[in-house]
Amino acid sequence: MERPGRLLLQSELRVRNAAYDVSLSRSLLIWKRRTSSPVYHPFRPSVCHSVPVSEIISVREEEEENGSRQRDDGSWKKIREREGKDCRQAFTVLYVERCRQHRWRCAEVTFTCSDEAVCQHWVSSIREQLATSRPKHLLVYINPYGGKRQGKRIYEQKVAPLFTQAGISTSVIVTEYANHARDHLKMEAELKKFDGVVCVGGDGMFSEIIHGLIWRTQIDCGVDPNSPEEALSPCSLRIGIIPAGSTDCICFASVGTNDPVTSALHIIVGDSQPLDVCSVHHNNMFLRYSVSLLGYGFYGDVLSDSERKRWMGPARYDFSGLKMFLTHHYYEGTVSYLPAKEIQTCINFQICLFSFVFHPESSGEWRTIRGKFLAINAASMSCACPRSPKGLSPAAHLADGTTDLILVRKCSRFNFLRHLLRHTSKDDQFDLTFIEVHRVRRFRFMPRHCQSDSDLELDLHENSKRQIFSQICKDHPACGCAPAYSSWNCDGEILTHTGIDVRVHGQLIKLFARGIEELPA
Repeated sequence: MERPGRLLLQSELRVRNAAYDVSLSRSLLIWKRRTSSPVYHPFRPSVCHSVPVSEIISVREEEEENGSRQRDDGSWKKIREREGKDCRQAFTVLYVERCRQHRWRCAEVTFTCSDEAVCQHWVSSIREQLATSRPKHLLVYINPYGGKRQGKRIYEQKVAPLFTQAGISTSVIVTEYANHARDHLKMEAELKKFDGVVCVGGDGMFSEIIHGLIWRTQIDCGVDPNSPEEALSPCSLRIGIIPAGSTDCICFASVGTNDPVTSALHIIVGDSQPLDVCSVHHNNMFLRYSVSLLGYGFYGDVLSDSERKRWMGPARYDFSGLKMFLTHHYYEGTVSYLPAKEIQTCINFQICLFSFVFHPESSGEWRTIRGKFLAINAASMSCACPRSPKGLSPAAHLADGTTDLILVRKCSRFNFLRHLLRHTSKDDQFDLTFIEVHRVRRFRFMPRHCQSDSDLELDLHENSKRQIFSQICKDHPACGCAPAYSSWNCDGEILTHTGIDVRVHGQLIKLFARGIEELPA
């Protein structure tokens, strides 16, 4: 248990008619039941409870004259201990209670004081400890169309009541079209009035938020976001994610669960988790920001094919994934990368995992790899999700200023299937001879048949003219009509260019999160 530190307050209070010694320090609230028996009973249940002050949601004085109060969830809480007792002598502390699978819930305990002055002293002391680093005013964007179209209901029924209990005021905007949140943050939002921005939706909605917020921050700081050489200024506002989309990869990787109540509680207690962001450029022209996955080859093809089958709903990803696996396209190109300092290249990732040394500087020496690839992936986080609990890159860090560059070289369908299946198991997915992993701060890619920008544009033009016929034969490499290039999947969006320059900006944004906590054994 965490040490309580310097004691701020201590009293004898009552909980459910039992006497407790209650103490408050800067780090812990502890209540320990008084017992008349001096004999130690090793099998008696613990009568000592503690809650970190950082995980107290709020404290309230009880004001019901009849001594009882009905809570919003319908349960009945007894407040008055005896007839004639002033109910203002009781106060209730709401705090975080951990459940299974990284879920958090709101629990409460009511303390009865001997007189009103003691009660008010306790309430004011706890509120004073909660005043630092917690958001008071939030700008909330709700995507009503994402996922199963439940974003508005999830916010109103599960999140808004918690914000109200915690004394957080909100300004809510329900988005009406694609990139509504991005454009509002870029041009209209009065950001100085808020302590954070909350998005209710999936990964697409989160992408809108970061694009608007990062762009606005750079313009305000006089930084040119179109220049790949510019060091971007970090955003001051934290971002909260209330998962309500079809994919909530970023929420899962930063909290450990896709649960709206858990995410809301992380926002309330004011957690802060820095997050790296990759900027993607083409010919000194800004394309997009990425926080999770940049995928060329297999993952790019899956996204491109699934976009033409949106009528299938979420099942389109499984269908397109199977189709692209059977197609088994590979792509030739050149990958240049700037490795992080004192980094190692891993074939067996588990062996050299503990040899990584992370520094903000790069080694300064570019390295080049040419070959035929089934997939080129850059994972800035683990990309864990319920289907893949370990993610595409289990050891990827959220805020170390690097991204994991994963190269899957041309191999048989059977070997590629082995690699894909390991994403869903505990096996090391990188312990295969055709897989290379490099931890990098920057990388560039150019497909073989597009070694110049004019060639790339010509290829794109020629491909659009052949599109009708390629729909028939592009899935059969034997006919010679296989495409020479794939598309980049950038956090679920297709990039318009194939030759790209990617740079990692360390800890550019902050989330209302604390990373995935280790579960107790």
